[in-house]
Amino acid sequence: MLSVEHLQELFLKYLKKELFDQSPIELYEPVNYILQLGGKRLRPVLLLMGANLFSEDIDHALPAALSIEIFHNFSLVHDDIMDEAPLRRGQPTVHIKYGQNAGILSGDVMLILTYQYLNQLKDPSKLPAILKIFNQLAVEVCEGQQYDMNFETQDSVEIAAYLKMIELKTSVLIAGGLKMGALIGGADEEDANELYEFGRNIGIAFQLQDDILDTFGDPEKFGKKVGGDIAQNKKTFLLLSSMEQAKGKDRVDLMAALSENTDPAQKIKTVTSIYRKLKVQEQATELMEDYLQKAFVHLDRVKVESTRKILLKNLANQLMMREI
Repeated sequence: MLSVEHLQELFLKYLKKELFDQSPIELYEPVNYILQLGGKRLRPVLLLMGANLFSEDIDHALPAALSIEIFHNFSLVHDDIMDEAPLRRGQPTVHIKYGQNAGILSGDVMLILTYQYLNQLKDPSKLPAILKIFNQLAVEVCEGQQYDMNFETQDSVEIAAYLKMIELKTSVLIAGGLKMGALIGGADEEDANELYEFGRNIGIAFQLQDDILDTFGDPEKFGKKVGGDIAQNKKTFLLLSSMEQAKGKDRVDLMAALSENTDPAQKIKTVTSIYRKLKVQEQATELMEDYLQKAFVHLDRVKVESTRKILLKNLANQLMMREI
């Protein structure tokens, strides 16, 4: 098995070679811009790891890995427009730098490019199965985004609905990428499905960890100012769990803090204090660990030597060990 660092290097080299130096520049420059903004490259690396579990030759999986990365960034471009977000990875978002129309159109062409790269499969007999997986995850990512937008205007959201939303918006792309990589590498359907479930559970755990870090993380290590979710009244596991549990004065204080007229700094302080009192951080951590262990059960069922699965297990653990 190749190391994560080696796979990242292979992918970035391939990405650099495939950048879109073509006309009209107004269409493709924003595409190159978002693809070069950095990020963890988690999704393409996981696709390559899925392929590498079953095959030593992973070069033929690189087009699919780039397809997943282009799709992920396409979704970010359009999400940023909908959210009116000014920054992405510390830099101006595409629609801020190039204009909203450019953001929409460049995002559109990115979606088409994902299919062009999927069509480069070395074994075309696998294309129908790969397209079926990709089309399903693409629809589900859009469904997750819609649920997330719906939650913004809903006073009450059940925790089960929230977990379903983050599964669709975040984890199906990780899970689908792993399954696609496995099939490209030669896995049978059973093993590919086990890897899908591994990725689905890891994705949910990853987002729960993100919820925790947004409130309780070290800003320097987390990479952004904490309390952003609270300031925006974003429905997270922490908030939804608190709304279910808070009673008496705690509930009055929580609902008052969430009102539109509340000072952001005071809101973050008040809500964080209630979170601590209700121990929702501990509850979120326990649930995160539960999803992580479910993921490992599915990984253990994959019919390859256990030594070949160590890197995937280590990567999953590293993702869950981002510092508080």
